[in-house]
Amino acid sequence: MMESNHSEVLIGSKALFKKHEFVRIIVQCLYSLGYSKSASCLEVESGVLFKSKEFQLLESHVLNGNWDGCIGFLNSMRDIMGEAVESALFLVLRQCLMEYIKHGEDTEIGGAVDGDAVRDLRRKLLTDLEKLLPPPILIPDGRLEHLVETTVTAWVDSCLYHNSSNPISLYEDHRCGRDQIPTTTTQVLTGHRNEVWFVQFSNNGEYLASSSYDCTAIIWKVQEDGKLTLKHTLFGHQSAVSFVAWSPDDTKLLTCGNKEVLKLWDVETGTCKHTFGNQGFVVSSCAWFPNSKQFVCGSFDPEKGICMWDCEGNEMRSWRGMRMPKVVDIAVTPDGEYLISIFLDKEIRILHLRTNAECVISEEHPITSISVSGDSKFFIVNLNSQEIHMWDVAGKWDKPLRYTGHKQCQYVIRSCFGGLDSAFIASGSENSQVYIWNSGSPRPIEVLSGHSLTVNCVSWNPRRPQMLASASDDHTIRIWGPSL
Repeated sequence: MMESNHSEVLIGSKALFKKHEFVRIIVQCLYSLGYSKSASCLEVESGVLFKSKEFQLLESHVLNGNWDGCIGFLNSMRDIMGEAVESALFLVLRQCLMEYIKHGEDTEIGGAVDGDAVRDLRRKLLTDLEKLLPPPILIPDGRLEHLVETTVTAWVDSCLYHNSSNPISLYEDHRCGRDQIPTTTTQVLTGHRNEVWFVQFSNNGEYLASSSYDCTAIIWKVQEDGKLTLKHTLFGHQSAVSFVAWSPDDTKLLTCGNKEVLKLWDVETGTCKHTFGNQGFVVSSCAWFPNSKQFVCGSFDPEKGICMWDCEGNEMRSWRGMRMPKVVDIAVTPDGEYLISIFLDKEIRILHLRTNAECVISEEHPITSISVSGDSKFFIVNLNSQEIHMWDVAGKWDKPLRYTGHKQCQYVIRSCFGGLDSAFIASGSENSQVYIWNSGSPRPIEVLSGHSLTVNCVSWNPRRPQMLASASDDHTIRIWGPSL
């Protein structure tokens, strides 16, 4: 019998676990943290040993080269170890053979040895065997740390407002307040003279780009104190600027004119480096590839379809045809593996760029926009049915996660992932408010008031998890931060 009857004493307010196991795990933790004297004292005082009697026996057999004893012990553990016993026996027999070869046929195999090399090999064998031994013969490494991490992870997963990378205290159960997410207007930007249709923070979080019905785009600089200042106003479009896209290295910016040309800008100087297309060139959206040298554009014109260009205007690849529906929005996952296209006929097409394998998702209502998570695993789409749907990029989900509460019936409304580990979703709304969801909850946890007209787009700063920007038909951009 491996454990004596006194080990059946249960502890804890609900008596869910054994005192003996609890103490043994503490002893293991003390040894692993380097507190050997304390661990040894606890073993003496409690009578609970970190190493079980069974493991001590196996350890003795291995270090002394008693291979018959090892094999006999492992065979006696078949009911506990299951199929792993075969792997353990293989390791023992291999060590036996290695020593036989090393010492020669005329030398006695096993027993005490003087060679450092053999001792090291036996220690390594013992380490390999430890990985195959189940509890209670041996406790898995870092067991107490694992139990604590499991509890802390459960705290974080159930915390609707968790948005900090700071270490979590073990002294009390973890619970964040709403002051961890942006809920208060910290600045109102008034650089545009008409409706603001789009905002997006740069990948390094140091800039914000906005575009407007006033035919301009603006690059704003995020200062150290969190305030934004105007860096460049980009003139040159003849129509409203409906979309912007930062290159992954944040040195370039694409701007899409509404039913007009596409322009490429140098972020540092604010100069236009290239103009793509001509009047009547209908680009709906664009997205960069990770190398910051190529990008892809989607068009309302089926004959133009989807095109990949380099920064000099050379077409690298295209997907087009008369049967292709109009492209509403487009995205490339940050890892460059997938091209995700949103079509006017309520379809989402996920193309794996290396294999050309394609997954098609059909929605029941028209889709207006798409946003991809920073880890390239998920994307969200806004529907004019007043729902936001989250899908997995791998295309394995049968049904999406759904988020409701905002208003969207007529206009293009854009949402985004944000916060620590993209744990939140934010969206504009036709009722002039900004909505924030925890990605694990279908109902909003915050509704932010301040704008006076439709909020078209939101963007969460990827480097400042407590900074959010929103763009509205009221001609303003609001910057949101935590309440003080």
